[in-house]
Amino acid sequence: MKKDSELSPELFHVARERGTEPPFSGTYWNTHDDGSYHCAVCGRELFSSDTKFDSGTGWPSFMDVVNREHIELRDDTSHGIRRTEVVCKTCGAHLGHLFDDGPKEKGGKRYCINSICLEFKKKK
Repeated sequence: MKKDSELSPELFHVARERGTEPPFSGTYWNTHDDGSYHCAVCGRELFSSDTKFDSGTGWPSFMDVVNREHIELRDDTSHGIRRTEVVCKTCGAHLGHLFDDGPKEKGGKRYCINSICLEFKKKK
């Protein structure tokens, strides 16, 4: 697990100050390789490329998590709107938000995650 002092200013802002990277600016929004996505702070496996889809939002979007025990969902009423925040349960990093506008045939969920909070491990 990385210490806060080891995080880049951009990762610190998103993971610890609950910031958001600009859409279409992150490394993984348009990645289509097979593999797994891990928390950039602690390394915990969070998402699989099998559940990733193109939401058109500019952030990596997933239909589900690898293991629901790896994340925590919290009410977020910042910015005058009600959302569900997605947090890494191991290290408390803010990852993004969960919305109900994902593919209906796959459960309708969209985990909208900041690329900077993820590290991708390509399947060998």
